[in-house]
Amino acid sequence: MRKDTIPTKDPGRSPRTSILSQRGFTFLEALLVVAVIAILVAIIVIALNPGKQLGDSRNSQRQADVNTILHAIYQYAGDNNGKIPSIPLTATEICATGSSSCNNLVDLSVLTTNEKYLTVIPKDPQCSTTCATSGTGYKIVKTTNNQVTVSAPAAEQEKTIHAIH
Repeated sequence: MRKDTIPTKDPGRSPRTSILSQRGFTFLEALLVVAVIAILVAIIVIALNPGKQLGDSRNSQRQADVNTILHAIYQYAGDNNGKIPSIPLTATEICATGSSSCNNLVDLSVLTTNEKYLTVIPKDPQCSTTCATSGTGYKIVKTTNNQVTVSAPAAEQEKTIHAIH
């Protein structure tokens, strides 16, 4: 027998045939690998919770939007001797930029005129389902002492999003 060959149980088989017949996975081994990968993927999806992540992202956008609207109002007031745009004493949805009709909505188009304070009034990220016709999804209210609050009533995950000045 040559020293460079691998002995086999069957002396009639060549060493090369014996090695080739031992390669590959059995069906059971392949099935176990697929099952382990499926379990790991399920654990990762549950841990990341994409629904919560997307809700958090939309809430962050809402917080930025209400702050943007409020800052634009006070920039306008700073340029107009402290006079703020017409805002009601009850929380009312803000009218979207370029709307043909702002019935029962707060018109803040003075903020977008010549794009001096805002280019457009921001809209809620889910405005297609949460906004009134011609609305932005954000509400605004003024107290009797001219304190303005902008809020996002469609905030997700039981968050309260508003900006007060």
